[in-house]
Amino acid sequence: MNASDARIDKYWERLHIWGPYGLLGTGLVLAVVSAGIMDGPVDWCLVGALVGAAVLLQSWWHGTRHRRPHRGRSPSRAGTAYYSVRWAIAFLLTWLNPFFAFYAASGYMDADELIPGRWRRLGLFASAVTVAGAQAGGLMPESTAQWLGFAALLAANFGLQSVVAHITEQEEQRSRDRASTIEALQQALDENAALHAQLLVQAREAGVADERRRLAAEIHDTLAQGLTGIIAQLQVVANTPDENQAREHVHRAMDLARHSLGEARRSVHNLAPVALADAGLPEALKQTVTDWGERTGVRAEFTATGTAQQLHEEIAATLLRIAQEALSNASRHARAGRLGVTLTFLGDEVILDIRDDGVGFDPLALPARTRTGGFGLDGMRARAERVAGSLTVESEPGHGTALSARVPLVRHDR
Repeated sequence: MNASDARIDKYWERLHIWGPYGLLGTGLVLAVVSAGIMDGPVDWCLVGALVGAAVLLQSWWHGTRHRRPHRGRSPSRAGTAYYSVRWAIAFLLTWLNPFFAFYAASGYMDADELIPGRWRRLGLFASAVTVAGAQAGGLMPESTAQWLGFAALLAANFGLQSVVAHITEQEEQRSRDRASTIEALQQALDENAALHAQLLVQAREAGVADERRRLAAEIHDTLAQGLTGIIAQLQVVANTPDENQAREHVHRAMDLARHSLGEARRSVHNLAPVALADAGLPEALKQTVTDWGERTGVRAEFTATGTAQQLHEEIAATLLRIAQEALSNASRHARAGRLGVTLTFLGDEVILDIRDDGVGFDPLALPARTRTGGFGLDGMRARAERVAGSLTVESEPGHGTALSARVPLVRHDR
């Protein structure tokens, strides 16, 4: 509630408290001025008694309101009782002197505050009877003309107050609806804030998990594969009596160690593979396939088709890592005599095909990955899907393996 609304509520509160006193005083002053209307001392004694009762009633109600501030201006049984007694006093006073209709008019002012629901109209009608009687010349009307005038005035008073009461009720309902809407919106905002915080936590956790997977894959593609190659070269050294051949394999092992060290450093900094630092993807794949063929003794060939494009580094790195993992798997499991790698630039996508004539396997019967195993097909598929691509594998025992990775052709952002 803003300051303006608070001031208005304060003014209404004062009016409801002090208004009946003012209207009673106005009626009393006018009754004294028009003393000739009343018959004699008995009427004045009754007026004095009724005015005193009215003042005591107002004082009691004033104190009751302050003792029950939590009820505010809400209708209650006590309010209905107060309204009824006040109406009876006002009716008797107006019967004695029509000017006390001013006091009776206070019933128009606070019926919505004191009387609940459907009984509110009855309270307004009772007040309208008293006021219309005074306007028609006093209670009770004595002639047909006075009765007709009383009926017309009663209809006018009650009709006008009913319209005002209806408008007031509609405004109160709109206020309640607005309050309910604001409360619902606030609740929705609170829920949205909580959901936003939860989504941030989930996004952070997902980011951490994704980064762990990335680092695990990078370590596997760099250190693990490099160490595997180094071990293979050193095993040859340990098993050959030829010094020249042993020296050659030692040099290869050293080259692999340097290469793996560079890859590890770049992986930590989330950069592109070493092979892509100074060359495009076709050149990097060609060199990778050539080096792999020399290390394994398998006849390996690389082919690039289509118009070569300078790919985004993430796309190029993904395809190179898939090729490295596929070659690593082929050297460990395929026992192939020949292997071919094809890179195809086709419209809006890039396709990497790797085929070998090895022993093959059943894709539906792959064993679960162990702690000592590589990332294999799952890792390659995850890499492809991370850049909105896909990976398909065709193989069967004794008939080799064909692997195809398809990713969007996203050009390098210069």
